[in-house]
Amino acid sequence: MSWKDHLPTVRGKLLFDEPLGPFTWLRVGGPAEVLFLPADHLDLSDFLQGLPPDVPVTVLGVGSNLIVRDGGLDGVAIRLAGRDFAAIDVEAQEHRIACGAGALDAAVARASAKAGIAGLEFYAGIPGSIGGALTMNAGCYGMETKDVLVAAWGYDRAGEMRSFAVEDFGYSYRHSEVPPGIIWVQAFFQGRPDDPSAIAARIGEITTRREQTQPIREKTGGSTFKNPPGHSAWKLVDEAGWRGKPYGGAMFSPLHANFLINGGEATASDLEGLGEAVRADVKAKLGVDLEWEIKRIGRAPDA
Repeated sequence: MSWKDHLPTVRGKLLFDEPLGPFTWLRVGGPAEVLFLPADHLDLSDFLQGLPPDVPVTVLGVGSNLIVRDGGLDGVAIRLAGRDFAAIDVEAQEHRIACGAGALDAAVARASAKAGIAGLEFYAGIPGSIGGALTMNAGCYGMETKDVLVAAWGYDRAGEMRSFAVEDFGYSYRHSEVPPGIIWVQAFFQGRPDDPSAIAARIGEITTRREQTQPIREKTGGSTFKNPPGHSAWKLVDEAGWRGKPYGGAMFSPLHANFLINGGEATASDLEGLGEAVRADVKAKLGVDLEWEIKRIGRAPDA
């Protein structure tokens, strides 16, 4: 008998040996032993409480900044796909936004603009969901999550709700000090009042800039590498000669050299192998260490 034969009863969906490629923006990756799509917060909490504590749990988010290796994923993968997790509630008089961790960053930016709440426009330039933004202090164009976050709530591995004020995150560049394993479900942001048309115009500028400088219509994710102190990651990749250079079915975009692209036939091994080859080459040629921003999870095919 396996732990998979004794899973808690759920109201959402439990999928077995489910390929994870379709759930990631790069469209690669082997299967999860179990993929859980909870119906709502309570379904998620009950499942975590009933799941044996030694079973690994991984949260996928919307898979925008993620490579799942070709050998697949042990344990349970969780995707917060229900409407409950994507809700966005506006407190216009207080200039605040409350939203689920599954809400898309761009949707939060648009909702805040419609309500005349400024300060969250930068989310229009970030692929992914609020849960991922909380985890990595996502940001762009001079703003980061830490600048607007008030507090967030999530479940720990035991299914207990935990709350965190922004001060508890210990945020730095693309990093948080929150204990690993928290599954975010809700966040609360503080903006400031402004004319909705002015906010919408700034979002339009961000969207246009992103469309002109990033390969958003390709099979890609967010930025591949963090910017090392004093450097731009894309310039280092470019200077090392890797812009547009094929590696199996993968390459770094000719449009933006810090964006990995799946040309259609790439494997996770191609994508991760290319990233590691670039890291080694940049270190050898330019003496700079590149650190992954894209998360890589799961087993290699021969593991």
